[in-house]
Amino acid sequence: MTSGTTEPKELMLEVKNLTVEYQSDLETVHAVNGISFSLAKGGTIGLVGETGAGKTTTALALMRLLPERTGKIRQGDILLNGTSVLKSSDKELMLLRGETIAMIFQDPMTSLNPVLTIGDQISESILLHNSQGRTPEQIQGRVDEVLNMVGIPPARKREYPHQFSGGMRQRVVIAIAMACEPDLLIADEPTTALDVTIQAQVLMMIRKLRDRLGTSLVMITHDLGIVAQTCDNVAVMYAGQLVEVGSAKDIFNRENSHHPYTNGLFGSIPKLNERVKRLKPIPGLMPDPTALPEGCYFSPRCAESANMCLKARPEVYVKGEHKIKCHKMRNVDGYVKEEAEREEAERG
Repeated sequence: MTSGTTEPKELMLEVKNLTVEYQSDLETVHAVNGISFSLAKGGTIGLVGETGAGKTTTALALMRLLPERTGKIRQGDILLNGTSVLKSSDKELMLLRGETIAMIFQDPMTSLNPVLTIGDQISESILLHNSQGRTPEQIQGRVDEVLNMVGIPPARKREYPHQFSGGMRQRVVIAIAMACEPDLLIADEPTTALDVTIQAQVLMMIRKLRDRLGTSLVMITHDLGIVAQTCDNVAVMYAGQLVEVGSAKDIFNRENSHHPYTNGLFGSIPKLNERVKRLKPIPGLMPDPTALPEGCYFSPRCAESANMCLKARPEVYVKGEHKIKCHKMRNVDGYVKEEAEREEAERG
């Protein structure tokens, strides 16, 4: 399933039929199963789904940071500004990371080095990408500038990660990611371990930095509220597949047709203007990624499931920018198979 409304020359990121597996001696984990999406320069997309949907694996694949021995990209390609990440050498990847693409990791305490000051950790990426020939004094000036951008007094750059609170450590991780002003920023659930007030501050800071620097953003989260505040486009992920992709307007318009999983996510959110005794969680659990269902991966949990859903993989149906991977869409007016639409465009 693809996403994007701009010409290829304007695309920052293209993910084509990406498939990722984790291989051990005993079993194979099918973590990401043939996903495709694109992101325009300066655009934002939210990857949404439950824990175990494959969101973080997708992010690590984009950065080529999968575990070397067990994580395998079986097929597909990832293009950054038209350059294949998968075909890049280790030296080329070192130059891409930090300057072209950067990542805010989910847990700042495990992504920061406990024996280095935060100033040293921020300056490390600046030194690596020092194409401007900055002097040591200018590098320290850039460190101070980045710390000011994320709301940390530069005087604290000589302190260590354990001397900061959770919210402040997250700001340090953001500072490291933004130090070289990357073209693409991946934020992997950057507010998960933070309280509500700090979450709002971190999200506001990410939005301001994105707007100021014109950075493209991939926001990974399970919180639809964060997506609504941050993203122009949304990709709903389930069991390693994209089951629905569209603009934020398409996804959050409840009058539109949606994938049953997307409806389940919205049904799990409490409504301020509606008093109910219990929320409506999605029944069941995410399928075992080592033994995925034969048909639609969501069919064991789906209230609308039919015999076809249990036996056959669904195709993608599209209407404008809105794309849904579900058998029920074949009977919905205005939606056509993605392959049929592509053939029609090629003939036209």
